[in-house]
Amino acid sequence: METLEFLVQGSEPDPYRVTFKKLGQSLNAYCTCTAGQNGMYCKHRFNIFSGSTDGVVSPNSDKVPIVAGWLPGTDVEKAMRAIIALEKEQSRLKKEISTAKRALAQTLLR
Repeated sequence: METLEFLVQGSEPDPYRVTFKKLGQSLNAYCTCTAGQNGMYCKHRFNIFSGSTDGVVSPNSDKVPIVAGWLPGTDVEKAMRAIIALEKEQSRLKKEISTAKRALAQTLLR
């Protein structure tokens, strides 16, 4: 089993401990933040999965690309791709809604 651990500065005074474990195609990630401890989406884990070193305060930030390299072919990658696609769709829809609201406002002023 391969394991990498990072300290990530979040909203609390003490950094969160973010741990990644890989065994074959099995990939697990844990974070000591409230969301991570409650099994919720945690930006600390997913930022590192995305290759971002933002907030990493441990001296091993150069190891972040290793974790990102563990993703291909895993169910975690598939789930992350689904989220990214939905976030892009959400952004597109927000723009469309804004445009539609402006059109409605203009219609009301005629």
